[in-house]
Amino acid sequence: MKILLTAINAKYIHSNLGIYSLKAYGEKILKEKFGNLEVDCSNNSESLDDLGNSGNLGDLGNFGSLDDLDRADCRNFSDHPVQIELAEYTINQQIGQILQDLYRRKPDIIGFSCYIWNISYVRELLADVKKVLPDVQIWLGGPEVSYDASKTLRENPVVDLVMKGEGEETFAQLLENCVRDGGDPQNWREIDGLAFRNPDGSGVTETKVRSYMDMSQIPFPYECVPEKELEHRIIYYESSRGCPFSCAYCLSSIDKRVRFRGLDLVKKELAWFLETKVPQVKFVDRTFNCRKDHAMEIWRFIRDQDNGITNFHFEIAADLLDEEELELLSTMRPGLVQLEIGVQSTNERTLEAIHRKTDIDQIRQITAKINSWGRIHQHLDLIAGLPWEDLESFRHSFDDVYRMEPEQLQLGFLKVLKGSCMEEMAQECELQYASAPPYEVLSTRWLPYGDVLKLKQIEEMVEVYYNSRQFCLTLKELEKEYDSPYEMFEMLAHYYEKNHLFEVNHSRMARYEILWELLTELFPEKRECFRDLLMCDLYLRENIKSRPSFAPDPGAWKEETRRFFRGEELSPHYLKHYEGYDSRQMARMAHLERMSDGSYRLFDYKKRDPLSKNAGMTQLSKEKLAG
Repeated sequence: MKILLTAINAKYIHSNLGIYSLKAYGEKILKEKFGNLEVDCSNNSESLDDLGNSGNLGDLGNFGSLDDLDRADCRNFSDHPVQIELAEYTINQQIGQILQDLYRRKPDIIGFSCYIWNISYVRELLADVKKVLPDVQIWLGGPEVSYDASKTLRENPVVDLVMKGEGEETFAQLLENCVRDGGDPQNWREIDGLAFRNPDGSGVTETKVRSYMDMSQIPFPYECVPEKELEHRIIYYESSRGCPFSCAYCLSSIDKRVRFRGLDLVKKELAWFLETKVPQVKFVDRTFNCRKDHAMEIWRFIRDQDNGITNFHFEIAADLLDEEELELLSTMRPGLVQLEIGVQSTNERTLEAIHRKTDIDQIRQITAKINSWGRIHQHLDLIAGLPWEDLESFRHSFDDVYRMEPEQLQLGFLKVLKGSCMEEMAQECELQYASAPPYEVLSTRWLPYGDVLKLKQIEEMVEVYYNSRQFCLTLKELEKEYDSPYEMFEMLAHYYEKNHLFEVNHSRMARYEILWELLTELFPEKRECFRDLLMCDLYLRENIKSRPSFAPDPGAWKEETRRFFRGEELSPHYLKHYEGYDSRQMARMAHLERMSDGSYRLFDYKKRDPLSKNAGMTQLSKEKLAG
């Protein structure tokens, strides 16, 4: 019997932790119960176009402790060898491509992991799966089906079973049923955490809610995954489940009991990531630092075992960090750690309404301290569409967070998730949201749809001109022309709308050209200043060969460039680490740009900032260059 656990993710660079964990735990239980049962330990996952994503496993798998089974009950298990395979696709692939691959694999059971970003895609695929594989059983799991499992079964007649809640033990008992009884649905009533269609067609049965499991019982999810399949991927990992907070918009608040994986196991598994040199490990723990000793031990370990390559991402509550934790974080290699901090709003009434306990002043102080080290990327999150937040209130929240100077300012929009407290609050908040996933806010009592559209434009401008980190110097200067950061991005959005620029996909170079046209139109007196800053922003990122239309002709300082690099070859001063290269090679590997005041900027691509990845930039006066 072949069981295919399937993830249709958002981006290729992500991995789906849920199906990896189900497979690892399921195979562990099969071996414990039935000895050397024939199981498939290979991954067999697809490499695709754009895969995505995660969330914690309590949200993911939905696929329990097992009663001891007398070995005598297993005497015929060899007649039912079980293979568990994984298949990961992306929402960017054509439905037909995925259908072909599923058909060629010839599974007996397909389990789909369902989220807001893929449920529409999954439903469309389900209708055709049964047409080409009429005998296959279809199982669903994940947060998008877990909280209304019976409704899902009624609306999707091809689905046989929905797994609710935490998944590993439920899935393991289903595997046991497959081995013992060939997957006979008659015995599903004994398995907690299920909703299934009755075999006699009499309706739907829901079994009782499954109790939480011991996280340390789950094997390492990536143990059987070939290292090459993890290349160029973000690897999701969890060291805890549940969340101590009760934020109204979040499903994690439903699971109040925070459980932790044993630290000995965590360290062993992190050591595997470090040895494998995966680019990034993203902890999906909802509030990683909710228990100080747990967080400190992991942070010390990755600092002391740092391989100089792997980056670790943590979602934290910044206002919980104390001096001891901050002292430890300050010792991290630049780029080793990345922190995501959910501010969501700085409106006190809003925070109270969504049951969020946050000390904004404390967050402001702590993020400033972390920024001062120049070692850690900070991602700060805002949510538009929350209760009591109108456009003016959101402006204040935006400006407050922007002035904390995060590397990334994530402007998201409220999503009304099934089973969340926000879903219950919808009527009193006059909250209108999209009928289809991801159930994003359309309007509220305080924020009309027209204002939501304005914020959508602001979001795009923030992504293009701030979060890209491609215009840092130019934006710093542009900020001086406006009373607030929000007003600056509002201006950018207005320019894009007026010139119908939102309707076009722009290249990176086109974004520079657009900004140049805007700046020279609005601030002609600062034309040369902004030209210099745009050129610096361009060359900080890469040694471009194709220059924008507004760039000055480099031939005007061709002789100075030749003389400078010749001097560095003969007697290096600025490029000592280019030993062994001649002047022509140096000129290709570094760049010299003349500014409007006659001074020069030297961009050194062998000396990049470990945090921003920008080239080293040195200012050279006319006199220094001549000397």
